[in-house]
Amino acid sequence: MEKLKSSIPQALILSISQSNPQTLPNTCSSLHDFFDQLPQFHQMVEDLAHTNTSLSIKNAESALDFKLKGNNCFSNGDNSNALRFYTQALRVAPRDVDVSGKNLVATLYVNRAAVLQKMGLFLECQRDCNRALAICRSYSKAWFRRGKANTSMGNYDDAICDLKVSLCMEHSLSGKRQIEGELKLIIRQNKREDYPPNAIKCKESDIQGNKWTDCFLNFNAGSQYDFPWFLPCRSYLTDQLQGIQLQCVETEFERKRHGVSDGHTSSHFASCRGTICCGTSEILLLVLVNARLIFIVSKNCRETHCHFCFNELPADIVPCPSCSIALYCSQLCQIHARGQDHQSHTKNHDTGFDLSSDLENYVASVTKAIVNGVNIKQKQNCEHKHECGVNWPAVLPAEIVLAGRIIVKSIEQNRHFGESSTIVNLELCHRYLQLDPEAKLELHISSIVLLKCLHHSYGTDIPVNGDTISQCVLLLSQINVNSMAVVLVRSAADTVGPPSSAGNHTTSTVEQVRVGQAIYLAGSLYNHSCQPNIHTYFLSRTLYIRAIDFVAAGDPLELSYGPQVGQWSSNKRQSSLKEQYAFVCSCTGCSQLNLSDLIINSFRCLNQNCSGVVLDSSVANYEQQKVNVFHCALPLKVSRLEHDAMKKVARSLCEETGLTHRIKPGFCLSCGAFLDLEASNAVVKRAEICIQRLEGLLSFDERLTTTLSKALRSLDLLKSALHPYNKKVAEAQDYVAQAFCLIGELQRSRDHCQASIKILEKLYGGDHIVIGNEMVKLASIQLCLGEDAFEESRNRINSIFSRHYGSHVDAMFPHIRFLKRGI
Repeated sequence: MEKLKSSIPQALILSISQSNPQTLPNTCSSLHDFFDQLPQFHQMVEDLAHTNTSLSIKNAESALDFKLKGNNCFSNGDNSNALRFYTQALRVAPRDVDVSGKNLVATLYVNRAAVLQKMGLFLECQRDCNRALAICRSYSKAWFRRGKANTSMGNYDDAICDLKVSLCMEHSLSGKRQIEGELKLIIRQNKREDYPPNAIKCKESDIQGNKWTDCFLNFNAGSQYDFPWFLPCRSYLTDQLQGIQLQCVETEFERKRHGVSDGHTSSHFASCRGTICCGTSEILLLVLVNARLIFIVSKNCRETHCHFCFNELPADIVPCPSCSIALYCSQLCQIHARGQDHQSHTKNHDTGFDLSSDLENYVASVTKAIVNGVNIKQKQNCEHKHECGVNWPAVLPAEIVLAGRIIVKSIEQNRHFGESSTIVNLELCHRYLQLDPEAKLELHISSIVLLKCLHHSYGTDIPVNGDTISQCVLLLSQINVNSMAVVLVRSAADTVGPPSSAGNHTTSTVEQVRVGQAIYLAGSLYNHSCQPNIHTYFLSRTLYIRAIDFVAAGDPLELSYGPQVGQWSSNKRQSSLKEQYAFVCSCTGCSQLNLSDLIINSFRCLNQNCSGVVLDSSVANYEQQKVNVFHCALPLKVSRLEHDAMKKVARSLCEETGLTHRIKPGFCLSCGAFLDLEASNAVVKRAEICIQRLEGLLSFDERLTTTLSKALRSLDLLKSALHPYNKKVAEAQDYVAQAFCLIGELQRSRDHCQASIKILEKLYGGDHIVIGNEMVKLASIQLCLGEDAFEESRNRINSIFSRHYGSHVDAMFPHIRFLKRGI
């Protein structure tokens, strides 16, 4: 790509840098014509778009090699690596290859099922057996392994049925003896001398229950929801939204707030839309299910999260049947992403064995359930199908691949309605005019490459010319501005394993993981605030929006586009928002003095008896702008709740009047004492070296004790230079708390954890979700110590989490068992 860019004439680059939405067709056409003359450009498109050059195609030889490695590991008792190799084999195994008379993919599923059973993952084992039977219903080992899994889960009736079927299908004498032995053992475990003949007449409704979670979620084709497992929320929504209406409005306030400082109106909110609440409510919950357009998993999560639903991948990963890239948590997600795989059931019509009528009925009911589970009427575009077996989805950035999915979805919909194909217009705002020359050039090149790759698959449906390329450029601009990060909450179990353990104790932690990117058309209507009044969260692909503050009629509903008060200082937030979204934020957090922005990066006053803050020049300049806006106020406009706290750190701002307010870098805002900022910065940098070293060693117990003693001295040094509520002090306290926990000193870990939370409360407020996440650490330590304070911490966590997640707390934090009463 860089070679192509370097070959572009300077005159064309200049023309592109000066382009606007009206001139885009001309610049796009010129660049396309130039590339079309270059042999290296055509070679690059060939490498990206053709299956014969793909690095993700299936390969039987590689699959057999991985299978052999898995067999060796399994024989040696190395179950973890055996699981890894069998999964890798499944990723590259062609679905139409037979080895020793058995389908290779079915064999690999049964082999992996054996490993999963050894690892105690019985439900996952059962699901792999189901997948093998979906390919070959007469596979004796699949029935046998399924019977073993059902036995381990206490499903003795089904287990006996499975083993009887396996016995009828097994050819070898030794195999039959093994199955007979298992049958006798199960009957003995079930305390039965004989098995009633009518017991094997299993009901289809029983099979479609929890035992078949991989395949048998009841997909309701007539529902307005694409994901019926969220339907229980529907009645809850009806209760919550009764009497509440939302309205999309156009206001002067939005124009002012999202204007760019150079005098141009921000293209991000060119339509000046926003969303307001037309009714008064303390609790408002919206579920954006149908409002989504398209999704894509982040590249860094491709190996760890499902490419369709974004949930963490289980041990029994389901790969795409046509390429080695896409991974899914279930066959259901695989089908939704790629479409129905009709070739996987070619051997599923007859068992080829003479079974009793009862066993025939049982096999029919089981295999019917399997087929019903995977034969889903497709309601939506198969977003991954056009990406199978080619390189460009793996090579190009995620937002470009996302644009490709949007274009293909539009093409498919146009075909369905018999309309001509054009590049879709999302009717969302973009910021093309505010882009720098380099970004404009990148969009031109990316659009041409993307359309060339899609043209290879869709031909005349996707023409490549100046008009279509310019539309693609604007689409990419819209994605850059309006796409939402799909963020899932990861909570570590408090009973087993990492992240932080001391002897037999284990602490719980909560972190947010950005797993994907999505376009929500309705979600784009919400404006930004660094102090939002709504909280967004995801369950799988469904976006939930919940009011976390009192929302009066006519008030705007505002979410955070990323930075918030307490997370970054005002100057850093402004810089990020202007770079990403091309507007200068003037929300209350950015236009009014607040405690968090004054203390987050502040220094300690030289006078030890003074609790005032000292700001450096970058912070002082931004905070002075807030003062200037309200220079006539007597006193300055400050939140009532923060007034007392502000007086302690910035008495001069709260007591002086009129034009005498002045924030000077290096001078205390309470007593006016001068501080040598250069010397203080040198102290901070020296202390941070050891703190950062401690952070890097949190996974290495053997060197932790020595580094920890040095880090404690550095922490004292840091506290001598920085204000007590500086965020760097909170972060250092947290690292020290983790280190003490790792070496088993839970009391000292608790003390430093509390110190960190005390600072964060000043920065974020006491009921912010960040405080809830940090309180999980503290509560788990208190639980290990058996302290009475644990109950108070648990109550506070539940209060914060309920405010932000409502009835979904258990779904968001399934592993934090101590949140529930009685545990």
